[in-house]
Amino acid sequence: MKKLNLALLVSVLLFSLLFGVLRLRSGSTARAAGAAFPYITVDQVVASGFDHPVLVTNAGDGSKRLFVIEQPGQIKIVQNGAVMGTPFLDIRTKVSYGGEQGLLGLAFHPNYKANGYFYVNYTRAGDGATVVERYTISSNPNIASASSAFTLLVIPQPYANHNGGNLAFGKDGKLYIGMGDGGSAGDPQNNAQNINSLLGKILRIDVDSAVPYGIPPDNPFVGKDGADEIWALGLRNPWRFSFDRQTGDMLIGDVGQDLWEEIDFQPFGVPGLNYGWRCYEGTHTYNLNPPCTGVLTAPITEYSHTEGQSVTGGFVYRGIHFPSLQGFYFYADFSQGKIWALQRTGNTWSAPDLLLDTPYAISSFGEDEDGEVYIVDYYGGSVRLLAAIDLSKLIPKMYLPIIGR
Repeated sequence: MKKLNLALLVSVLLFSLLFGVLRLRSGSTARAAGAAFPYITVDQVVASGFDHPVLVTNAGDGSKRLFVIEQPGQIKIVQNGAVMGTPFLDIRTKVSYGGEQGLLGLAFHPNYKANGYFYVNYTRAGDGATVVERYTISSNPNIASASSAFTLLVIPQPYANHNGGNLAFGKDGKLYIGMGDGGSAGDPQNNAQNINSLLGKILRIDVDSAVPYGIPPDNPFVGKDGADEIWALGLRNPWRFSFDRQTGDMLIGDVGQDLWEEIDFQPFGVPGLNYGWRCYEGTHTYNLNPPCTGVLTAPITEYSHTEGQSVTGGFVYRGIHFPSLQGFYFYADFSQGKIWALQRTGNTWSAPDLLLDTPYAISSFGEDEDGEVYIVDYYGGSVRLLAAIDLSKLIPKMYLPIIGR
């Protein structure tokens, strides 16, 4: 009896240590049929010492390098766990930095290995306008040619906040651009519902068919009233969207106003979805005057400001090192450091599961070439690996049923 009590005590202490250090939640949220949410950790620091980092990504060129954006205006390379001393790109003199402004987006051309093109999104010094520019690599593969800047788009910003800023190439080879509603509060200019404004939208352009860019013919407003660049509308401040590299579907983290944060979903190849902002904040009425017209698309999940105040959109895990994470969509809250997961079965999404409550200000997620997922800690200046924990290797199997796995 004493041996059994001792074993139980050891196990209880192990549980307490594990859950105390990682601040794991019990996962009381209802699950979709067959959903088995993993346990995760972000303890492993991949690189650190960054100045307000807001993105980590890869070039898709086989080099295995990670590229980290610093909001003040630099891009730095991480190779073999070390941050290179010379920035890949330094455009601090061109960037208006502070608050929600700065160097906000980076995307490498799908054929970057051959053409050396990459694209950035920043707010311009002087007037705060959004600028999307193309740059070219120099003869040194670790340093871009600063003089190669070629402007694709300049979009005036009426206020300093809600700049969006994300750039990503879809499975279709087109460049997608996330634009906030122009700022202030409540979208006072009704930009998100205005089909002639590029603000409050996801834009989609073809960087290969024309100069400075072409319009894909299947964009929803081609040949009719509305800006040709628009792909989706009704967004407040899409802070990080991504594509599922297996399906091509888009998932969008849209930052809320006063009460609700949301995750939106756009199936691959489906144009013209209207996510409802300013009429709705999440699934809740915000301002119906004037009313929104047409069909509105509700978010796949939302959370209230009792849980967090600023959503950071993430990625569907398609990596190779953590099979238990396969197919889960991970997202976070910037202000609270919480990380949730969703799982899709057919056309049904599971209820979200709160997996981890961290002390980090998660400004972004990112992928490497293998599909492994990382988080970016804005104030801590670090990039961390999102990894699975195999509890069967840490806890006696006889106690695993107690924690619902």
